[in-house]
Amino acid sequence: MNGKMKAIVKDRPGPGARLEEVDIPSIKENEVLIKVEATSVCGTDVHIYAWDAWAESRVHPPYVFGHEFAGTVVEVGSQVQHVKVGDQVSAETHIVCGTCPQCRTGKAHICQQTKIIGVDTTGCFAEYVALPAANVWKNDPALPFHIASIQEPLGNAVQTVLSGPVAGKTVAVVGCGPIGLMAVAVAKACGAAQVYALDVNDYRLQIAEKAGASALINSVKEDPVQKIMELTDHAGVDVVLEMSGHPVAIKQGFRMVTNGGRVSMLGLPTRNVELDITNDIVFKGIQVHGITGRLMYETWYQTAGLLQSGRVNVEEIITHRFPLDQFEQGFELMMNGKCLILHVD
Repeated sequence: MNGKMKAIVKDRPGPGARLEEVDIPSIKENEVLIKVEATSVCGTDVHIYAWDAWAESRVHPPYVFGHEFAGTVVEVGSQVQHVKVGDQVSAETHIVCGTCPQCRTGKAHICQQTKIIGVDTTGCFAEYVALPAANVWKNDPALPFHIASIQEPLGNAVQTVLSGPVAGKTVAVVGCGPIGLMAVAVAKACGAAQVYALDVNDYRLQIAEKAGASALINSVKEDPVQKIMELTDHAGVDVVLEMSGHPVAIKQGFRMVTNGGRVSMLGLPTRNVELDITNDIVFKGIQVHGITGRLMYETWYQTAGLLQSGRVNVEEIITHRFPLDQFEQGFELMMNGKCLILHVD
């Protein structure tokens, strides 16, 4: 397909981005061209837009960024067989090599050569995006585009929750940003006995309650470890899902987990965190899981199944929607913490 399209371009190092007209991407024989119907803005996109130290060290403008989306296939390469024009799709955003030891032993989500769509390659904040067909996930046509576009971050929550048993367990979700809120809903849907939501933002805690949280803990207003101990008859929680990345919250998470429990960590600290490994990990005999991305493609099947079941409702987490040409307003909301998931249609 020839012609021009609108796209949000990270045009230079430094804060901001521009709406520009760029060429519609051409596809290779193993790729597909997708008309983007909805895209959501992730914290990673905010890092790139604001141009923090991480963005400066990782991305190379000018390029189109963005990685969470849903759309319709409009063109397929000559070697593509499992995807056809008209399919409604999303995408696994990790492009992997397929040949490293991790890829060859069923752990492609931690491929040593991973490239991330919209970070290391051209992204989806545009009218069209070209992707390897191997990364395409076909959606149920009944799934609305705005919901289909957030399966990628929802998959992060699913992998974090299901990295160990949760049925009948007490679960603390530390950090109620978008993925933390999704984790609340997923843990509840998967049979957790109690789900305790912890954050410093009352607005987010109110949404956590709608997502299924049994109790809400504002970690500024009360001691979260003491409160968890009160709620669990001083045993501690079976599972801690660390979604905040805040050093203080991470320490508190290790203190509130019960002996023999599990701490699954998705949040990304921006500095080193000092832990009492002797008392809070070794002597407790706990499991610590580092979580990145989604299992390829087990997590996608789990995520699609949870949405199809109706047991996980993410509508409350989608707080704003903007057309592409109003992206700056959306990013300002994100940077000021006034929305959770922002959609650009």
